[in-house]
Amino acid sequence: MKSQDLQQLAKEIRACRICVDQPEAAPLPHSPRPVLQVSSTARLCICGQAPGTRVHKSGRPFTDPSGDRLRDWMGIGEETFYDPDQLAIVPMGFCFPGLDAKGGDLPPRRECRKAWHDRLFAEMPQIELILIIGQYAQAYHLGDRRHKSLTATVTDWRNYFGEDVIEGGRRVLPLPHPSWRNNAWLKKNPWFETDLVPVLRREVKRLTESESNSPEIEKNSQNG
Repeated sequence: MKSQDLQQLAKEIRACRICVDQPEAAPLPHSPRPVLQVSSTARLCICGQAPGTRVHKSGRPFTDPSGDRLRDWMGIGEETFYDPDQLAIVPMGFCFPGLDAKGGDLPPRRECRKAWHDRLFAEMPQIELILIIGQYAQAYHLGDRRHKSLTATVTDWRNYFGEDVIEGGRRVLPLPHPSWRNNAWLKKNPWFETDLVPVLRREVKRLTESESNSPEIEKNSQNG
């Protein structure tokens, strides 16, 4: 029943038009196309910002250079990344929010978080680790525990990762956005790739292991 509830909720999200029909500010300047990837078995979740122009066109999360870099950080290919049984993807905004005057992406729509996120994570209690990418995801998942800057939050990753900071015993790893616009940040903070990325890859490998190694499958096979 829980899986059916999650599937129904995901269906409602994919049909959402709140930011057009009942927007809090200016309506979304284009037709909504919510993008997410969820399941009742994934133990790892990526929570980022919002789809960009390429993802809006493809309807598939992280089909852009940012996705290539993120998969490299995680040490996995597209087969694992796009397997909902192993990996959930829940951006803070499900639709591409549009561009600002300088050509950059606007912030995620606030309507998404208010309408869907609490409900969605409540339907996925099996999630053990959430990769919180960027300031908006970190604000939602960490609340008052977030530092004033993204750099300070990511620098403090050991403290966040070492504790169950989210209700339900879920752990988090704060990450910078994998956008190529952050090349300067990565060069200035080499510890990210030398210290944090190896831990990230280890956890990704552990949490996306084959279903045949999962406790549930082992239990079922024993009962069979």
